[in-house]
Amino acid sequence: MGKGKRAAKKAAEADRKVTHLAARRDDGPVLRAAGKLTELADQPPLIALSAGTILVGFLSRRGPLARTGVRMLTGHLLATGVKTVLKSGIDRTRPARALEEGHHLGKGNGADDPSLNSFPSGHTAGAVAVAEAIAAGHRRAAIPARLAAAGVAALQPSRGKHYVSDVLAGAVIGLAAERLARAILDRAETAIGARVSLSARPS
Repeated sequence: MGKGKRAAKKAAEADRKVTHLAARRDDGPVLRAAGKLTELADQPPLIALSAGTILVGFLSRRGPLARTGVRMLTGHLLATGVKTVLKSGIDRTRPARALEEGHHLGKGNGADDPSLNSFPSGHTAGAVAVAEAIAAGHRRAAIPARLAAAGVAALQPSRGKHYVSDVLAGAVIGLAAERLARAILDRAETAIGARVSLSARPS
């Protein structure tokens, strides 16, 4: 076994060990309550938050707010698409189940078994994508948004939902999705602005 493979094996073992220790620990009522709040980072609540931001922006005629909502929604949908493809292609036992039945990691067959959908963390991916969109559009809200996303991510291992590596992968997906969404929407906005400008010119 080469040095690279040995290093990867040790990292995987450490990932499982740290996560299993966190999942076994009794978090107490405060952290358990906080853990339940992380469900606000599930798909329906984040879509509702994004759509609500768009609606408020339009109704109040606040263009930057509506634009942020569009970026939130687009980034979240992109992140959701990527994590869905990965979850269907990779079977990984969630920590809570692994503590009872053992850890499994292998190629997925597309079956929708939630207990085998540990990789990657969809809650983290969605929360990071939305938080980054908020931070890009409204600097004053950047720190609270990012702290909320970090809190969602940090609580996944102790809840037995995801391994640390699942969380890190979810964060990378969320960051990439928001950057891609921003680039797509900026190009679309520029193209629309150019067309409007051309049509406004006297013939």
